[in-house]
Amino acid sequence: MIVLGIETSCDETAAAIVEDGQIILSSVVSSQVSVHKPFGGVVPELASRKHLEAIVPVVENALADACLQKRHVDGIAATQGPGLVGALLVGFSFAKSMAYGLNVPLVGINHLEAHINSVFLESEHPSFPFISLLVSGGHTAVYYVQSHTTYDMMGQTRDDAAGEAFDKVSKMLGLGYPGGIVIDRLSKEGSAEKIKFPRAYLDKDSYDFSFSGLKTSVNRYIQMNPETYKNHIPDIAAGFQEAVVEVLCFKAIHAAAAKGCQAIAVVGGAAANSRLNMKIRQDAQKKGIDVYIPSLSLCGDNAAMVAAAGFHHLKRGETCPREADVYSRAT
Repeated sequence: MIVLGIETSCDETAAAIVEDGQIILSSVVSSQVSVHKPFGGVVPELASRKHLEAIVPVVENALADACLQKRHVDGIAATQGPGLVGALLVGFSFAKSMAYGLNVPLVGINHLEAHINSVFLESEHPSFPFISLLVSGGHTAVYYVQSHTTYDMMGQTRDDAAGEAFDKVSKMLGLGYPGGIVIDRLSKEGSAEKIKFPRAYLDKDSYDFSFSGLKTSVNRYIQMNPETYKNHIPDIAAGFQEAVVEVLCFKAIHAAAAKGCQAIAVVGGAAANSRLNMKIRQDAQKKGIDVYIPSLSLCGDNAAMVAAAGFHHLKRGETCPREADVYSRAT
């Protein structure tokens, strides 16, 4: 089955062709980072307009890269939510129209489910059931995954997601956007031991997260050291990052132990964080747990993961009604 995936949930316009839910024939991503960088974060109205400009050429390029024509597409999978409503409407409406014109089935995909399925686009992937630690821009959550389409949320962030905290701390320090990449790089020049920030475990038997207090702690440090903090920015970055990573790793491994799972998949944009990659592998190895992390190109928002998730729904005959709409929040 040849599935065209379309992703426009935030600030990437993406299209991909995936065969049988596993083989990537093409994957095209048009990033808007340069558009939003001056504002220190994504501006929804600008994102929607850029999606309108990019959606047609991105889909055409994905088909061309796969050496396929539109008539070869067996089904279309498009991100339905959660995300920015205006951005989602561009991709989902385009997918609806294309599916109608080609007379092929359309399925709307949960963006978070797509991230969970991204790990199956790699040659080595976990067996069911496993724990998925999803660390994406506006989402931080732990899932117990039983199949490609069946998963239970064990815990999620109560306030700022990890990615949001990275962006906000980066802005406080004047480091720019996107914060995750900048802080990850800069932290290698500092020491995580010099400036200790709090670890917000909440209840250690809970799988929920909270990073707003950590963000406030960094801000307080800056305010208390207005003349000197700039001399210690690498140490602040390293200390902040370590506080986030320790909590993420603890919760994921704790969840795996509770469910008796032998595998953890770390997915989402922040799965590319080098310190998170290193620490979760080290900590999981001590518990005899395998860790799976997608390639860098599959960590961020992309349409290959949408097509991969869509394949499993389309295979079961699950499609979207013509009146289906997008949604901004996970239900």
